[in-house]
Amino acid sequence: MILTCGEALIDMVADETRAGVPAFVPHCGGAVMNTAVALGRLGVPTGFFAGLSRDLFGAQLRAHLDASHVNHTLCPFSDAPTTLAFVQLENGQAKYAFFDENTALRSLRPSDIPALPTNVDALFFGGISLAYGPCADTYEQMMQAAAQSHVTMLDPNIRPGFIRDEAAFRARMARMIAQTDILKLSDEDLEWLEGEGDIAELAQGLLAKGPSLVLITQGSKGATGYHANFSVHVPTVPVDLSNSDTIGAGDTFNAGVLASLHGARLLTKSALTALARDAGETALAFGMQTARITVSRKGANPPWAHELD
Repeated sequence: MILTCGEALIDMVADETRAGVPAFVPHCGGAVMNTAVALGRLGVPTGFFAGLSRDLFGAQLRAHLDASHVNHTLCPFSDAPTTLAFVQLENGQAKYAFFDENTALRSLRPSDIPALPTNVDALFFGGISLAYGPCADTYEQMMQAAAQSHVTMLDPNIRPGFIRDEAAFRARMARMIAQTDILKLSDEDLEWLEGEGDIAELAQGLLAKGPSLVLITQGSKGATGYHANFSVHVPTVPVDLSNSDTIGAGDTFNAGVLASLHGARLLTKSALTALARDAGETALAFGMQTARITVSRKGANPPWAHELD
């Protein structure tokens, strides 16, 4: 099983009523939940770990996980509210305003860390859950405890406006990058972490810090994988965003990559260290294929396995 560790929240997406009145529609979201849902829909045994609320939105999130075959029995529940992210779209690109103070997500603590089930062979971490607060410390401790014996993947999904202590966040990212086997960054994340420069050189520098595989996505330009033995680029297929958006695209890409590696029995530390170029290219291509379907429709709505046949 792949255990996904990070935020679940409600995306309040800007829309309008039939009468043309502006409105916000609640959609289940959060970067890590999106990855969990995409994995579950692709038929990969998947678990999810985060603080969940007992409120009406928490019930909506649990139903969403259930419908996508994601196990959430490890999640602690509280009476704290669910995190809300109000989303407005500009040319198909999502802009967010978060309401996250004293929420079930942010209140997660190290004492909530569960014993890992024996069937967990990989863990995924990322998103705004790593930005600050007790939950960020919790997930870092969880990764450090698991990294010696389990494959880990990290996607920081950096939102600079969400970070309260930049120095502390950068230090946390440096420690987690050193522990992870697969690191995924957007080109914007890469520049924020490492500064301006040649993407290939910056990615190679990150490889030297610990990961076996570094994945860099560049929106419409596609994605590139960097490994000690190779680098490989996979282009994207253009999508008309006039009636869709990019919400959940990177999260679905992560799921596609993990699903491909899982299906090929390559989610072990030794297999990732010795990963062949063909297997890396196949994983990136599947990640792009799954993300393209998500981008072709509104909201974070990852594809089911039968849609990729």
